[in-house]
Order: sequence, then structure tokens, then C-alpha cells
Amino acid sequence: MTMADEGQQQNGEQAPDEQPEVTPEEQQADEQQAPEEAAPEEGGSPERGEGDETPSEEALSEDAATEDDAPAEEQAGGEQPAEASKEDEPAAAAADTAASGTSGGRGEDGSSKKSEDVVPGAELDPIAIEPERELDAEERARREAEEEERQRRERELIGDVDEDAPVAAEPAKLEGDASYAATGKRKSSIARVILRQGSGNIQINKRTLEEYFPRSYLQSIAKQPLTQTGYEGNVDVRIRVHGGGISGQAAAVRHGIARALCDVDPALRPELKRRGMLTRDARVKERRKAGLKKARKRPQFSKR
Repeated sequence: MTMADEGQQQNGEQAPDEQPEVTPEEQQADEQQAPEEAAPEEGGSPERGEGDETPSEEALSEDAATEDDAPAEEQAGGEQPAEASKEDEPAAAAADTAASGTSGGRGEDGSSKKSEDVVPGAELDPIAIEPERELDAEERARREAEEEERQRRERELIGDVDEDAPVAAEPAKLEGDASYAATGKRKSSIARVILRQGSGNIQINKRTLEEYFPRSYLQSIAKQPLTQTGYEGNVDVRIRVHGGGISGQAAAVRHGIARALCDVDPALRPELKRRGMLTRDARVKERRKAGLKKARKRPQFSKR
């Protein structure tokens, strides 16, 4: 071991035992500086990071204050919409009342009630009533014939025959061998009628009325002029009819009988004219056109 190493060992062993001498003045100066240096040690310096480990009382009090204020703010925030909703309740009630007044709404208890100010059914559209269509002579005569036939059947069922029923005119008396001829037409049917004095026999193409017109409706149409004027049981009628269908032939027979009665008694003309029995019904089926299936029906059109 060299001399230098021995000297260093001696210095190192004696260094901790030796303490420098402190004078009273230096000791008093150290005591005055101690409180000033203790303050940063308690709070901790930001450089050392001691403040994170031991928070101060001021920091704890501030945290407690913030925690107490948060529920208060939440409570205030929850109560504010409630107060706003209370203020809006009158406006909402007024709006509900207006809506219930227009549509017959509901009350507070949920029960339906009608407003007295609104007329029931005011929101409905009015129903347009079309004026009654005026019937033509053909339709009016058909309805009268049906009504007369119905009344006749009712009288037969009841057994009560009204002998004093009103007629258009008093039946005129025909001479012994006098005959009155007329022609009636309807569609393509042509009826030639001959009236003679008799007991009410009606013969059509050498057959009785019931045989030629099996339907009671057509029978009533054929003899309607005789029934209306009161000549039903006073004259015999002979008729030759051809062309058309059974309905058109019945209308042609009525037209021919009405014309023949006007020759017998001219006073019957106004009454028969008013009932449409003297009017020649010119309605016929429309002819077929070239290129069409019927009068107006067209073939189906195909674009492709």
C-alpha cells in the first residue's frame, strides 16, 4: 500500500466524526430561516412532485365544494324544464280546447264530447239531388199499363169491380156495318187494325190476344187504348201484324188501335195524344258500320 492510499483512508474514516463548530450567531440565523423554508416543504414543490402525494387542505376543500355544487346544478337543471312545462300548461290546454272544438275532441278525463258551437255533420259534403227525369211517352204509357193491370188483378182478387170508374170519354155507338181501319208501327213491326161494333173480341193473326201475347204485360200494352177510352167491351178488333219482335208488335198494335179510335171519335185525340199513344216511336236499332263489330263497338286495339 502506498502512502497516498493510506492518507485517503485516514481522511475517509475521520470525515464523518468531525463536525464543524457553529457559532451562536449562525445558529440564530438558521432558526429564523427555518419557518420560511418549511412552507414549501408542506405543500410540496412542483419540481419534486410532492404535491400529488399529500394534497393540501385548501385543495380538499375546493374538491368538496365542486362536488356539492354538481348535484345542485343537476337539480336545478332538472327542475327548470318542469317549471317551463308548468308555464306552458295553459297554452297547451287552450290548444287542446281549440282542437276539441273543431273536431269534437276529448275532455280532461279522456271522455269524448261534442262541441255545442259546431253543427253536427257540417264537415260533410252536401248530397247533390238530381232533378227527376221527365218520362217520355213510351215510358209513361208503359207505367200506366202496368198500374192498370195491377189494379185489375187486385179487383179480381177482392171481387170488387168499380163500374163507375172514370174514362177519358163516353164510348160512341158504332153503326151496324161500319168499320174503321188504321195502321200502327213500332221499330220494324207493322200492325193493320180494323174496328167493328161488337162485344170486345180481339183477334191477332187469327189467334186470341192471350194466345198471341202470353205475357200479361204485353196484353195490357196492346189493349191500353181500349181500356183508357172505355171501348174495351164495345168493339171487336181484328189485327194483322208482322215484322219485328213480340214487344215491338205489341206497341204497333197499340198504335194502330189508338189511330182507329180517333177515327171513331175525334174527341179522343187530345187524351190519347197526351198519353203518347198516337206518337210514332221512331227509335230503332242503329245500323252496323263497316270496320266495326256492331253499330259502335270497335275491334280490340293492339299497339304492338
